[in-house]
Amino acid sequence: MALDVIGKIIQVMDPVRGTSKAGKDWVKQEFILETQETYPKKICIGMMGDKTSEISKYRVEDMVKVHLNIESREYNGKWYTNVNAWKIEQAAASNNGSFASNSPSASPESEMNYSPSSDAGGDDLPF
Repeated sequence: MALDVIGKIIQVMDPVRGTSKAGKDWVKQEFILETQETYPKKICIGMMGDKTSEISKYRVEDMVKVHLNIESREYNGKWYTNVNAWKIEQAAASNNGSFASNSPSASPESEMNYSPSSDAGGDDLPF
């Protein structure tokens, strides 16, 4: 799932390095992004490999637009979710810091503001 998130960088963690079973070196760096919505969300986002150098272009408190993928996988009966960035860019001044997807679907805020009484039927029941 590919998404774009606009927010403020509030923390950058140190890079973590290691070696895979195949003997290849890897590096991962995570940072915390806070959205600028009515109810701000904090998201831990990771970057792998040579993409980790992109986060060094920005400082804490900078507003950025992050292009990311969300992926979950199962291991020993438990599910783990990764939020991985593949591109970071300076946020445009006109954005309000909310989530944006690549399609014109409804935003999470519009779904939360749904009121069954606003339907034309006048019935308070949602079904």
